[in-house]
Amino acid sequence: MRSCRLGGLGAIRNVDTVRSNIPTAGLRRGPPWGALVGARGWLILATVLVVAAAAWWLLRSAPAPMVQGTDLNGQSVATTALKGRPYLVNFWATSCVTCVKEMPDIVALHEEFSSKGFQTIAVAMRYDRPDFLERFVQDRALPFTVVHDTTGDWARAFGDVSVTPTTFVIDAKGQIFKRYVGEPDFPALRRWLQTQFAG
Repeated sequence: MRSCRLGGLGAIRNVDTVRSNIPTAGLRRGPPWGALVGARGWLILATVLVVAAAAWWLLRSAPAPMVQGTDLNGQSVATTALKGRPYLVNFWATSCVTCVKEMPDIVALHEEFSSKGFQTIAVAMRYDRPDFLERFVQDRALPFTVVHDTTGDWARAFGDVSVTPTTFVIDAKGQIFKRYVGEPDFPALRRWLQTQFAG
């Protein structure tokens, strides 16, 4: 039984006894606050879960945009031609330090899976200088398609991309599987590609 010390006299009384001496006439009992907060909390939690599930589903099922252009070799490039195999679209710039740093990893990923059908499109931002871009591609011997987005069509099609690097991973059904802002998680990306080409 819990007890409390009242006043300075040192007398100890039972808590239940103290409570029994409090007049209750005229007091109305309302709904228990614990139950009220609990019900409201469950409602908020359920709403958050529904919104999160809807956002997850929309992201998972978002189709890759249909966009086309010309690569640095003058060849036509279109995302619609890539449906049926996974591919990667990387928005970058020669002036972007992280872009330059991650490029060897993108090259390695492309070389590992390109023989199985994986494709890579490196989209240089419209503000990139053509001479810098061409020199970079030649010096690094980039083995994949490079597009200079001089009109900004590619960036707009993929949601007005303005931050580099931004990378989109598209699955064989033409759905956006992942969007990375900043350097991608290459080990996770490699594991995902392995599952795409397994068997």
